Amino acid sequence: MIEELVTAGVALASVGTVYAMAAARVVKQYERGVVLRLGRLRSGVRGPGFTMIVPFVDRLQKVNMQIVTMPVPGQDGITRDNVTVRVDAVIYFKVVSAADAVIQVEDYRFAVSQMAQTSLRSIIGKSELDDLLSNREKLNQGLELMIDSPAVEWGVSIDRVEIKDVSLPETMKRSMARQAEADRERRARVINADAELQASKKLAEAAGVMSEQPAALQLRLLQTVVAVAAEKNSTLVLPFPVELLRFLERAQQPAQQPAQQVAPPASQAQQSSDRTAPTQRSLPEAQQLPIQPQEFSAQAQQLLAQWQQSMQEQLPPVETPLDPDFGGSKSGQD
Repeated sequence: MIEELVTAGVALASVGTVYAMAAARVVKQYERGVVLRLGRLRSGVRGPGFTMIVPFVDRLQKVNMQIVTMPVPGQDGITRDNVTVRVDAVIYFKVVSAADAVIQVEDYRFAVSQMAQTSLRSIIGKSELDDLLSNREKLNQGLELMIDSPAVEWGVSIDRVEIKDVSLPETMKRSMARQAEADRERRARVINADAELQASKKLAEAAGVMSEQPAALQLRLLQTVVAVAAEKNSTLVLPFPVELLRFLERAQQPAQQPAQQVAPPASQAQQSSDRTAPTQRSLPEAQQLPIQPQEFSAQAQQLLAQWQQSMQEQLPPVETPLDPDFGGSKSGQD
């Protein structure tokens, strides 16, 4: 009799242990448990921790409450301005009502994925290419509203939606590159034109100041020559002094008046003609200078000597001698 009682107690203990093991459940911190008793939803949602259910009667379904990151496959579409694009996106969502996520929809992950793809294609058709490339914040908000409206009934909350990539055809990329290059070239030309305008104004002011003092232009020329000669890697060809040309031009005016011309002696005329003959042969007939008086020749020789001395002080020595046909020095000595 005692043996039978012991056997029955051990059997009851074993059955109790098996029942407890079958009824015991553990819900994690980021999960919620939805209990269905004989197919009917129990009112209470089991929180995290240890919980018990009725074996073979209750069925506990766990729902993850963490934020889910789901990539949306790339969708091909035509924008409102008739450009074919391929857009990829990513969606962040989480379950806020475990009972609705289990009861209202068969698979809330698949449902959210399909809704995201449909909404993304709709957004592509309603937007222009410039909006997809530069105004993504507004498109992200519109896409989030389109997905969140039906997802609320499923117990799912859309946290955020981001357009990840916009793929364009190669022809469109080349066209956009040419457009950007043309725009940058236009801005560069405008900047250069503005700089030329400002420089021309400054040069006009400088020319106005130099016109008051003619010698300033010659000094500026000499400064430029000094700056170029500092490198010592080029040959300089110096122009004839402007002041000397002007002096000779003023000296011609009294000589051209017939009433004031004085015939020189025959020997002096012959000597002067011999000396000026090479010069007259080298110059055209329109540019040949008449025979100058000795006083003007002496002044021209003095001015030329002063100019040569100033050039020797500012420039390195020049190996090329002066033109032998120039007869000013001999006329001055005579």
